[in-house]
Amino acid sequence: MGRFISYFLLIISLAGSYSNAQIYTQKDVEVFNAKFKLAVSKNLAKDSIGDVIASIGKSFIGTEYAAHSLEQGKTEELVIDLTGLDCTTFLENALAFARCIKENKTSFEDYEKELTKIRYRNGVINGYASRLNYFSDWIFNNEEKGIIKNISKKLGGVPVKFNVNFMSAHSGAYVQLKENHYLIPLIENQEKEISERLYYYIPKEKVAAAEKEIHNGDLIAFTSAIKGLDINHVGIAVKGKGGSIYLMHAPNVGYKVQIADEPLSVYISKVKKDTGIIVLRALEPGKL
Repeated sequence: MGRFISYFLLIISLAGSYSNAQIYTQKDVEVFNAKFKLAVSKNLAKDSIGDVIASIGKSFIGTEYAAHSLEQGKTEELVIDLTGLDCTTFLENALAFARCIKENKTSFEDYEKELTKIRYRNGVINGYASRLNYFSDWIFNNEEKGIIKNISKKLGGVPVKFNVNFMSAHSGAYVQLKENHYLIPLIENQEKEISERLYYYIPKEKVAAAEKEIHNGDLIAFTSAIKGLDINHVGIAVKGKGGSIYLMHAPNVGYKVQIADEPLSVYISKVKKDTGIIVLRALEPGKL
């Protein structure tokens, strides 16, 4: 079936157009129903939220990588694409499902609200600039919302500031910025705010030592050596044989959601553009 697009209210503001619209397909609804059927069959609601994230993540293994899946339409709308995922949408969807399962929120509307809360600044869609485009901004805002906690300092992490300007410096590579130049100053202001914040990360040479403290279902962000960028890649930690931690992720175009063959510390040691990791722990809904 074709795309379902429902429009409610459009308000023009400095940040762009506000919309409660959603874009999804009947296939997405079918995948949604299958996830909750799985949750009931395995009684996932009794598990910790980290274990639920890992279980839902594993149910996406084999899903095709889909680049730029959120760049649809002229206005910013909630895009739900459960048949094709990039690294961030894989993480977001696993987290949204887990939160809904833990709170026994099983309607598609509940899921839309949860995904909106996670993906957008303060849970409100107000134009392209309201999307948490930089993952360090995603971390900051979702910590404020009580959804996750950066536990990197506790695991031996060290302070870091990200000097970000990648989006504004490469605006031609982003469809929304290329077509709507008025958005660039908004992104520049966000970049300035992000660059002033203090974060904690675990340098790659310390990941092996920290690995034993990483839990199943923790969220992993890979810090970047690329100028102007904060995070290169994200994924989900899964505990393997012998207690080793492996990365479950949507790697890149041409690949499918998978679990890396080597432990996390070995995996990151081979990626030159990664400087370390940020470890995020999802908080149980309603328990700050």
